[in-house]
Amino acid sequence: MANNLSFDNDLIEKARKIGKHSTQKAVVTEALEEYIQRRKQMEIIDLFGTIDFDSEYDYKNLRGRE
Repeated sequence: MANNLSFDNDLIEKARKIGKHSTQKAVVTEALEEYIQRRKQMEIIDLFGTIDFDSEYDYKNLRGRE
C-alpha cells in the first residue's frame, strides 16, 4: 500500500542516526512498532486493580491433575 506522507526531515534524520537505520522507511516502521507496543503496555497497566486476585489459588496444584 503506497502512502504519501510528509514528515519533518530533520526529525527523521535524527531518528535514523540514533537508531542506526539505513532508510527512512526503517525508521518509521520501528517507530510505529514501538508506538503500538507502548499502547498495548498502557492497556495492561490500566487493568491493574481491576482484576480479582485469589490468594488461595494454587496453580502448581492444578498441574498435577493430568
